[in-house]
This record gives sequence, C-alpha cells and structure tokens, in this order.
Amino acid sequence: MRYGGEGRTRLLLIILIVTALFLITLDLRGVAVLDGARQGTQAILSPFQKAGNFILTPVKNFVTDVTHLGRTRNQIEKLRADNAKLKADLINRKNADAQLKQLESILDLAGTAGYKVVNAKVISQGSSQSFSQTVTIDIGSNAGIKKNMTVLSQTGIAGVVKDVFPTTALVMLATDPSFKIGVRIAGTQQIGILSGRGSRSGSLQLLDNLTTVNVGDVLLARGSVANRPFVPGVPVGYVTAVDNSAGEIAQSGTVRYYTNFGGLGVLAVVVAASSTNPGDALVPPKPVPTPIPTVTVYVTPSPSPTE
Repeated sequence: MRYGGEGRTRLLLIILIVTALFLITLDLRGVAVLDGARQGTQAILSPFQKAGNFILTPVKNFVTDVTHLGRTRNQIEKLRADNAKLKADLINRKNADAQLKQLESILDLAGTAGYKVVNAKVISQGSSQSFSQTVTIDIGSNAGIKKNMTVLSQTGIAGVVKDVFPTTALVMLATDPSFKIGVRIAGTQQIGILSGRGSRSGSLQLLDNLTTVNVGDVLLARGSVANRPFVPGVPVGYVTAVDNSAGEIAQSGTVRYYTNFGGLGVLAVVVAASSTNPGDALVPPKPVPTPIPTVTVYVTPSPSPTE
C-alpha cells in the first residue's frame, strides 16, 4: 500500500513537470494559450489590488508625512534663523553707515579749524554719578584724553570731558543744566554765556547791556584760557527767541543747539587746538529754503447770455 502511494505521487509529480515544460515551451514559441488564463487571473485579482491600494495609500502617505515632518521643521527653523541674522546684519550696516557719516562730518569740521582730535564711540547713555545728562565714550587716558577737553559732534559742540579712566571717559553733554560755555555772536565780538537746560535748547545771557542779539544769529564757542575746557570757533547753535523784558540788564534769549543729542554715535575729543583762532570759518551754511511750487489756474470765461 505504501509503495502504491509513493508510485502515485511520483507519477503525479512527473505529470506536473511535463505539463509545466510543455506550457513553458508554448509560451516561448508565442502561442497565446496562456493569455486567457492570465487575463482571467488579473480580472479576478484586480478588485483586491484596488481595495488594497485604497486602504494602504493613506497609511503610506501618513508614514511619508511623519518621515518628512522633522526635516520640514528643521528647514523652517533654519529659514527663521537666517532671516533674523539678515535683519540684524541690515541694522548693523545701517548703524555703521550712520556712524561713518558722522565721523566724516567731524573730521571735516576739525580739519577746517585745525583741531587735533581723537575719535570715539558712544558706548552708553547716562551715568550713576552726579551728572544728569552724560555719555560714556570708549577712549580714556590711554589715548591721551584728559579732563576739561572739548568734545565735538558732527555739527558742533557736544559737551566736555568730566571724568577720565584708562579706557573710557565720561562726557557731560551741553544739555546738562550745569553745563555753561562762553559764546560769541558770529561776525561780531559780542559775548554771552550759554547754559544747558535739559533739552536741545539752551539759555543765552548776554554780558553787555549795549549788545543786541537777533533771531537767527549764530553762536560760536568763545574759547577758554589754554583752550580748556573749550577751544574757540566751535559752532554751538542759533538764536530762536529773544527776551527784551524791561528792567533786564542785558538781553537774553533761547538757543537751539546744532547737535542732535538723541542720535550721538560717534564723537571726537579735541586734544590740541590750532595755533590760530579759526574765527568764523566753522559757521554752518544757512539752509536753502525749499521753493514753494506755484500753480497756475486758468479760468475759462462763461459764455455771455444771448438775448
């Protein structure tokens, strides 16, 4: 019985092998016997393939999205960091350009008057000391800076050195209420005292009752003995108002400083003045008024009424 079963198995195997070889031979020769079987099999399996794709496609997409999510977030963070860096670079560039412009104006001012100056950057505003309106600059005694030296901005007087340290110095601004400077009216020898009053405007008091001052007059630093604390000829400001109150010994007025104290980035300390007084050489040119555009209106006469 066992032998008979093994014989049938061998016979079935041989039949299957021969049938397979026969079908392969027909397929290689191009006989279209198997096309129908293939198409039938494909027709049967096609709905199952479509169902599988319908079910598995969202899963595949979800897996793909999860895979790329971390990479996308990293790219977004990198773009944000690059954008922040570009903004910072742009701000730094604008600040550098503004400081360069200030420095060029200071050097032109000092060169015209023959002042020897040392340039400095403003590194902080204000002070914990008694001076209410000050700035700290990044140069000190190591650069030859001493107390009571004149400090220039791009347009004129900025203040005076009050304290000096090895690598920094404290500058009292001309706006400080305790700041005072001897001035003269450009084009004359009429003199007065200008005092700070906490803003960009200062108070002028003339010293001679025969002296008159007018709105628009330009004030220059009169200069001090040995050029300290102030060298002569530095532009200070211009008169914006005059007080002619009765009973006053001399005229007084309000002066607008040339220096914009809210935008100080670069200053210069005058370490040596010229051997000659620059006189009125530093008087700023008067601004050219902007012409008001004219508009021509053409009026068309109305026709005369006919009778």
